[in-house]
Amino acid sequence: MDDAHSHVIGFDVYGTLVDPIELKVPLRQFVGDRAERFAALWREKQIEYSFRRGLMRVYVDFDVCTRQALQYTALALAVELSNADQRGLLAAYRNLAPFPEARAALEALKRRGHRLFAFSNGVEATVRALLGHAGLAAYLDNVISVDDLNTFKPDPAVYQYLAKRAGTPPEATWLISSNSWDVIGAQAAGLRTAWVQRQSTTVFDPWGTEPELVVRNLTELVERLYRLG
Repeated sequence: MDDAHSHVIGFDVYGTLVDPIELKVPLRQFVGDRAERFAALWREKQIEYSFRRGLMRVYVDFDVCTRQALQYTALALAVELSNADQRGLLAAYRNLAPFPEARAALEALKRRGHRLFAFSNGVEATVRALLGHAGLAAYLDNVISVDDLNTFKPDPAVYQYLAKRAGTPPEATWLISSNSWDVIGAQAAGLRTAWVQRQSTTVFDPWGTEPELVVRNLTELVERLYRLG
């Protein structure tokens, strides 16, 4: 049954719908108990590289950023990875598992009449394959990639592009993300925002702005949006 007030909702993918840190599992065979550290640094450099390329206007797609971040991390942690090892880890990055509640939450939101979009720095084909593998694609109306604009979040143009593709004004478009920089970027472009604070120790950037909603997981998001109307 549809909500009286349905929303247009863009979901960040990496860190919000699927968990990049779960790469610590395949990484254990290479780095043992340093696997979580390796996964976290890989993710950190991936984001940093997208930021830097966006500012420099020297674009390569997110798949390249991910590969170069893997190479950096291996060098920084003095881990020898063969070309085959790297290919295997990059393949694992394209097959990340969803967060435990993601599927049921998207299904509930879809059932209530909300229009749902994946909105990612990732290449569209890569994101579609990832979401298909994670069992989430069926609940999403479309995949919107910043690759269409040859830049990255948090460039204001990409959030405006989300609203344009969804056919709604920015002030009627939601961005849901576990990344505070993504939430702040969306707010600066005039979107409504919810921050998914999966860990109580995660700090929202103290920039003098707050998201409209703060939730612990996507199940809570469903409940909060229902009460919001």
